[in-house]
Order: sequence, then C-alpha cells, then structure tokens
Amino acid sequence: MEFQVVQGFFHEDFSAVAKFLEKQLTQDGQGGASICVYHRGEKVVDIWGGSANNEGKPWQKDTMAISFSTTKGVLTTAMHMLVDKGLCSFDDPVSSYWPEFGCNGKDKITIRDLLSHRTGLYPISSLVSNIYELLDWEHMCELIAKSKPAIKPGKKPGYQAITYGWLVGELIRRITDKPVEQFVQDEIAKPLDLDGFYLLTPETEYERIADLISPLPKRDTTKTTPKKRRLLRLPKATKEALAPKGIAKLVGDRRLLDSPIPSFNGVFTARSLAKLYAALACGGVIDGHRILSNCAIEMASQVQTARFDHVLKIPMFWRMGYHTITTSRGFPRRAFGHFGYGGSGAWADPKRQLAVAMTLNKIAGSPVGDSRMVRLGGTVLKSAKRHNKRLRRIDRNSIQAPPLRAVPKSKTKLRLIPKKTSSHESQSNSSSQKPPPAKSA
Repeated sequence: MEFQVVQGFFHEDFSAVAKFLEKQLTQDGQGGASICVYHRGEKVVDIWGGSANNEGKPWQKDTMAISFSTTKGVLTTAMHMLVDKGLCSFDDPVSSYWPEFGCNGKDKITIRDLLSHRTGLYPISSLVSNIYELLDWEHMCELIAKSKPAIKPGKKPGYQAITYGWLVGELIRRITDKPVEQFVQDEIAKPLDLDGFYLLTPETEYERIADLISPLPKRDTTKTTPKKRRLLRLPKATKEALAPKGIAKLVGDRRLLDSPIPSFNGVFTARSLAKLYAALACGGVIDGHRILSNCAIEMASQVQTARFDHVLKIPMFWRMGYHTITTSRGFPRRAFGHFGYGGSGAWADPKRQLAVAMTLNKIAGSPVGDSRMVRLGGTVLKSAKRHNKRLRRIDRNSIQAPPLRAVPKSKTKLRLIPKKTSSHESQSNSSSQKPPPAKSA
C-alpha cells in the first residue's frame, strides 16, 4: 500500500498502524494527527499527516495539539513521582499539605481519593459564574478549598473532569513549592528530552499548535421531539462536571493557553507522550533515565474502584489517576493511561512493554475519548503480537532485526527503506538465515 497522506517511519510489523492513520485522514478529509508507538523500549512507529488548520497548513513532524483529558495522565504521573520519592503517601490526608482544603467535610479526603476520583468534588458549573475564572489558578484553588463535596467522599467515584487539575496540581505545588507546570518540565520533560510537552505552553511555541477543527455539521432531517430532547439531556452530575456555561467559548479561545488547567489544556506531540508512557511500560525507565520505580508502576496499574462512575454513568475501573484501557481487541489487563475529549490519548501496558499515543485536532467523540483511540489500540495490539513472534524467531536464531529507516524529507509517501549493503556484505550474509517477512494486516 502506498501512503499519500502519512509521513514518518514505522517497523514493518506495525504497517497496519500506518494504514489506520492513512484511512482515518483520507476518510475524514479534515484535520491532522500523529501517532507514536514504543515496544520493548524501542520506537517502532512515528508517523503524522493531514492538516493543522482549516486552511490546509500541513501537519508537521513537530506539530503539537491541545489534548484535553489526556493531560490528566501526565499530571497523575507527576503525583506518583512525589509518592515514589517519599515526599507524601497515598493515604495522607490532602489537608496535611493544603490546610485550607480541610473544611466542609473534606478533612479525611486522602491523596488516594483524589487520584481515584472519590472526593465528590466533581462540580464545576456551580463553582464559577464566568467561564474565564478557570484561567485564575489562585482563585480556582480557593474556590475548591472552600467547596463542599456533592457526594460522600471515599465511596462512589465521580469523574473530576475539570476540577482534577487544581486538586492534584495544587497539591503538587504545596509539596514541592513549584508550580505544577514547572515541576513537569524539570522532572519529566527535561530528563526524558521531551520536545513538545507542556502544561503551560510558552508563547514562542504557539505556532506549532494545531488549530482545533470541529466536524462538519450533518443536516438533521428528522423532527426533534420532546422525547428525543429528554434522551439527549445530560444527567445532572454529568452536566455539573463537564458542561459549565461557556465552556465551548473557552475551548475555542486562544486565551485557554494563558494559564495551566492541567485537567484539560495540556499541549503535546504524540512522540513526547509515547516516550513518557514507554518509561511507564518498561519499569519506569527509558533510554537510561528512571522516572518511577517498579513498585510505583505496580501501584499505578492497580484498580481502585470498579463501581459505576457517578458522573460518566459507566464503570471506569479507576486506577491511581489513570483509567482502564479499552481497545477493539479487548481490555489489556495491566494497561493504564488516559484518553481525552476530541480523540487523543496515551497508554502503557507493562505486561507487553507497549506504549501508544495519538494527538489530533479534529474534535469528535465523548469527553473521555472516541472510537479512534479504541480502534488504534486494537491495531497496535495485533501488530505488537506479530512483532513479538518475529523477535522470538530472532532470539532463537540469533538473527539481526531489520532496521527502521526514516522517509527522506523530499519524499511525500511513507514507506520502509531497505538497508543498503556492499557486495562484500552481501556475500558474507548470503548464507545467514533470515526471518520470513511479516504478513501485512
């Protein structure tokens, strides 16, 4: 298959991932995206394509995208780092670090409750009267500290869709005496050499951010009846947590980037997210840099509650700040990560040493993602299985794996470029056993 839209490189065992992105971009006809995959600590997919705005500006290798709730996975990782360093414990009361928080029945809420969405502090609609209040960090933290839980803390989970950013972000600031965006840069982005990885994007990087593109409206030829309107009406808790008045206006305003809201306005490349999750998939280490211990990874993957989420009305099987991963090939038992509104997402599977990330700019789906991440996950799992078979053959026969080759910048079609060998090398290798080519998906 020739690729007309997609650029980058991929291992031949993961060719189905490139086909997935090509199909997604050509079918949609709008927007762009990038996908990056790591397997066993090796980057095996790094592809991108499409447009970064409605005018057709090409999506480049370094294009970034606002990734909404995918941001929560990054914030959560930062919190796990503090526990891993011994600076706090999951069962510590939040008020022991944030004294103002311990009023109105919140004195017994623990860090574990924060991460597993069991604080009862999901409402945002009743907390603010103007949507632009969300851009004032100190103001929002003060409002949350004074607020009263909507449901009893420590029991039923209720997705803290927007409030999670201040709840966890302010706790990190209190413990480290650093703004959360600075902590993430100092302790994650710089050590792992992550380009395009921001909770607060510098203005000098704004040109790299893709414009958000809403899907073309479909003509509704059916009459909207009162019964249909009732079915489409959001449940009260869902509306309280996810739909404050004016949120669509804020999302479409570049002022959204003026202040960190680390529950939903992080800006990333798929490459940077995938490398972070590759560390989580490989025992906390990538390229010789450790960010978490094995014990911390084990804790991150443990389900904290299987109860129906009061806000989302489905069981999310919340882990410690991450959720269970859904794919078109099932639920990888140990996989964890976070999807975001609009279709982005990133996750790690320590069992398979697999990490996946996608960023994009065409808005679609639900507040916790859409079918694109689900289908991508299934495609990656199938490809990783094929890759594992190849690696086992290589291990048995001590054969060198075929190298990855990037597409030259002058090319517009994505393909694998075979390694060139000299005549002497060809003779010396002619008697060596080579693995059979992987079958295309």
